[in-house]
Amino acid sequence: MARVGINPARNRVSSYHPARVTVAVLVYVPYLQGYWEHHLDVLRLSLASLIRHTTVPHDLLVFDNGSCPEAKELLRELQEQGAIRYLITAHENVGKAGALKIMFAGAPGEVIAYSDDDIFYYPGWLETHLRLLDSYPSVGMVSGCAVRTLFDHGTKSNLRLAETNPEVRLTRGKRIPLEWEIEWAESYGREVAEHRRALEAMEDLTLEYRGLEAFAIANHNQFVTPKDVILRALPQAWSGRLMGEMNELDNAVDGLGFLRLSTIERTTRHIGNLVSPAMAAEAQRFAIRLDRITPRSLGLPRPGMRARLLRLKPVRFLLQGLYNRLFWVLSDQSGSWLRTGDGGQDR
Repeated sequence: MARVGINPARNRVSSYHPARVTVAVLVYVPYLQGYWEHHLDVLRLSLASLIRHTTVPHDLLVFDNGSCPEAKELLRELQEQGAIRYLITAHENVGKAGALKIMFAGAPGEVIAYSDDDIFYYPGWLETHLRLLDSYPSVGMVSGCAVRTLFDHGTKSNLRLAETNPEVRLTRGKRIPLEWEIEWAESYGREVAEHRRALEAMEDLTLEYRGLEAFAIANHNQFVTPKDVILRALPQAWSGRLMGEMNELDNAVDGLGFLRLSTIERTTRHIGNLVSPAMAAEAQRFAIRLDRITPRSLGLPRPGMRARLLRLKPVRFLLQGLYNRLFWVLSDQSGSWLRTGDGGQDR
């Protein structure tokens, strides 16, 4: 017997259409000891703030780069709740650049909103990013938190635009709040006093175009980008390096002639490898719980009675068993469908 019945999906059409924006998050939590001891809490806070504060239509794609069972279970739970549309799981860490190549090639949207798994998102973050992306000419990357030390590379296209476009005004000075810089240094484990000394010799670059301001820099740990641009900028060779190649990505976007910008307001924030008291206070301010993620705490619509019933294992077991028995009743054992009175043709 080569076949029994006909695939019930035949001739059916999906109502799904990709959103313009694919929000893509790279997750790597290999274990919960040492450096990674608190990272599950970080991941939980990051994803909760992302889901609650992303109101622009989007598809959420998560790439699990070889994480531990606890992280995988969290991601599976979020997908079952309907928060994650696409979940790609790698058997082992394929490297950051390698993961980006897989993620970005598979993203269905024309715009990709990428981030690492330790970013906090403020309300309206994506709208603000898209406003810059859609307003400035030839934008390659938009980030939500400018850091002064990033002005040391990848700014040639920004400066060229200011020199050649009379509608663009370039301002130099120190506009990034010191508070942002201190919090950034602490989240990366940098010595704050040393970081502040390094800032003294640096200045910020700010662009204004048709009344819309932006810092003339982007951060490669979180950015919004046109898919066709970032695919051109990614390294062609597969290096296998677990980290690195990100400054090269910045320079590649710049070298292609595209702008790298950041929002004037801080719309995203780096958490680090633990949830600090300050970040815990931010979570509390936005009513984000760290102990348990539920559809209600994420702001997701409450599932209907039918969906809640179908999630109960006894109900699913009963219905699937009933379906299987009906299938065999309606399909004879020889593999053809039940014949009807229309000449005995197979269906």
